[in-house]
Amino acid sequence: MPFVSAGSSLVPCGPVSRVPPLRKALGQHHLRHPGSAIPAIDFLDVAGRSVVEIGPGGGVLTRLLLERGASRVIACELDPLWTLELRRRIADPRLAPVTADGCDLRYEKVLASTRIAGNLPYNAATRIILAVLERAALGVRSAFLVQREVADRLTASPGESGYGGLSVLVAARASARRLAIVRPGSFVPAPAVTSAFVGLERCASPLDEAEWSRFANFVRAAFRQRRKTLVNNLRPSVGRPAVEAALSALDLPSSARAESLCLPEFVALFREL
Repeated sequence: MPFVSAGSSLVPCGPVSRVPPLRKALGQHHLRHPGSAIPAIDFLDVAGRSVVEIGPGGGVLTRLLLERGASRVIACELDPLWTLELRRRIADPRLAPVTADGCDLRYEKVLASTRIAGNLPYNAATRIILAVLERAALGVRSAFLVQREVADRLTASPGESGYGGLSVLVAARASARRLAIVRPGSFVPAPAVTSAFVGLERCASPLDEAEWSRFANFVRAAFRQRRKTLVNNLRPSVGRPAVEAALSALDLPSSARAESLCLPEFVALFREL
């Protein structure tokens, strides 16, 4: 498993006497039925492809991936008891259960033809998604089940309520779209919020890797206080005259807020400053 970190390991498979408990600390909300995942599977187009699955849990999504013809499913589960349970439930030679943290996988080792999928724990979803988009090769397609609020932020356009720093950073590395809404009753145990599947396809970034860290900090500063103008949000770091001059050079009003700028405008303003 070249993309699994050195601290991860294959868990030996063996019989278990009972279903493992679901641990609240790990954010375990397992899918109950495959129907809600079908739009995500359609988007991934897994037939004949290897799939990295993050957080397989009870295996509902895993089964669907295999049924749709995935050549191999490497299922990365943080809970070793559920790694064992997954092998007990699905006896398929194409399945490789691994105990691993989705935040630490070596996504840079994943081939462009590989697909990535997962029902992500709410408390780690953004971190995992940004890791995939930062490290994965161009063309890698992924579909993740996340809290609907996060899905809205991942896919939002300028002027929409969910549009923020995360929207810009995702747009700089991928095309993103919401695939399906998943109600609380589709999980066990049922979460307190609605979820959604989001589809992402890694694409070329308008920024060089050397610029990325500074650009990310710039975007976060621009959205520091949403109702403030860019001039006020960026003034502490670069000074008011510089921001006003940059906005004028780009034919943007001095009253502009971050929520009104699209990705190309963010990139142009970043480089102007």
